[in-house]
Amino acid sequence: MENGTKREGLGKLTVSSSLQVEQPLAPSKLWKIIVVASIAAGVQFGWALQLSLLTPYVQLLGIPHKFASFIWLCGPISGMIVQPVVGYYSDNCSSRFGRRRPFIAAGAALVMIAVFLIGFAADLGHASGDTLGKGFKPRAIAVFVVGFWILDVANNMLQGPCRALLADLSGGKSGRMRTANAFFSFFMAVGNILGYAAGSYSHLFKVFPFSKTKACDMYCANLKSCFFIAIFLLLSLTTIALTLVRENELPEKDEQEIDEKLAGAGKSKVPFFGEIFGALKELPRPMWILLLVTCLNWIAWFPFFLYDTDWMAKEVFGGQVGDARLYDLGVRAGAMGLLLQSVVLGFMSLGVEFLGKKIGGAKRLWGILNFVLAICLAMTILVTKMAEKSRQHDPAGTLMGPTPGVKIGALLLFAALGIPLAATFSIPFALASIFSSNRGSGQGLSLGVLNLAIVVPQMLVSLVGGPWDDLFGGGNLPGFVVGAVAAAASAVLALTMLPSPPADAKPAVAMGLSIK
Repeated sequence: MENGTKREGLGKLTVSSSLQVEQPLAPSKLWKIIVVASIAAGVQFGWALQLSLLTPYVQLLGIPHKFASFIWLCGPISGMIVQPVVGYYSDNCSSRFGRRRPFIAAGAALVMIAVFLIGFAADLGHASGDTLGKGFKPRAIAVFVVGFWILDVANNMLQGPCRALLADLSGGKSGRMRTANAFFSFFMAVGNILGYAAGSYSHLFKVFPFSKTKACDMYCANLKSCFFIAIFLLLSLTTIALTLVRENELPEKDEQEIDEKLAGAGKSKVPFFGEIFGALKELPRPMWILLLVTCLNWIAWFPFFLYDTDWMAKEVFGGQVGDARLYDLGVRAGAMGLLLQSVVLGFMSLGVEFLGKKIGGAKRLWGILNFVLAICLAMTILVTKMAEKSRQHDPAGTLMGPTPGVKIGALLLFAALGIPLAATFSIPFALASIFSSNRGSGQGLSLGVLNLAIVVPQMLVSLVGGPWDDLFGGGNLPGFVVGAVAAAASAVLALTMLPSPPADAKPAVAMGLSIK
């Protein structure tokens, strides 16, 4: 019930409070939320392949480690522009197919184009004149970069409208928004599990025998085969969601607001930028703090996302890029660690709402888990030192892999990071939706503004991460140490400065009821 709401019966009941009584989520709403959230599995399947396999892949194309991070600038730059733009126009879209659904469909189509370019980059590069074997392959790199840019644009076109549609289906109720974002995080974990499982299987290319060519070796063919599966999964889930879930018709008031904005757009060549700068200027203090905490949180995460499998291959296994034995074994062990991490992420995502209530709120849970993130990132130093001290060689003098204890320790570290990752994938988005809903702001634009706090640190890490690591000898630990410090800072800010969202429900006796 909201302020001014009346009910017929024994009398007319007027609630003089603006607080809402949260009703249980109806099954008809729940299945819609689950179906839309399942699109995250298809999106994250592709992201899992990027995070586990693409950094080693670009180095095999001839890009050195210190420049590999620049490739990842594609994602944050496209996210900084695309997601706020898509969010703004999806808020104001008057298509007969709905506000969010056209953008979700367009994003899915672009993903299919992008993964084709990435998967066939080596083949297209060789056909254009690149030489076979090791070394710098400029044409293949150019095709890869174009495909990677398109993929990141497409992913941003998908994720923003998906989360905004979940907020729309939640009807402005904060508890439902947290539940919807928890399901989104859960399906991200499902996509991660499938993606990392596919990435860790070294003979997947045998399912698609045509994927292995002169220019595309077994590693490349496996990546290409994984992307074939990614296309099928995303296309299936998106088609099901867009077919079964219909968006609610806009209230007449919202339609009038959209008409006014569209009329204003005709007078301005760049109406979006006025909206985005206006949104930033008018952000309330809680939202600014949320952006700051989110920014620090992603400064902590992104070095590990960028170099997790590379760290496992180099620091833990002792391999080098191009080493078909230890480095490849390390990459696959890293993919297995990310698989374990995703299993933990899936279970933790379903428990975020419960744990938040037990601990004392979502923001407190997020702060505590950011401390867990800081500890885990700092522990990479210990695991690396243990691996270095336990290096062994066979009788022929060939370096062997890490001892079982070191490998298990590294895998447990990967798995433990799934706990704070569940909070990162759900809590900030839920808080942004709640804060924007309370102010009557558009969900798409608000989530686009939040995305700025994610992509800016990604750009920072992409620009300085490789050179920063190279300054200390070319390893991955310097970036992880910076991440640990940033995680601790985000935890302190979340616990001390980030306000708690308003309560979902209050007893009726506390609302001031009057019967007429």
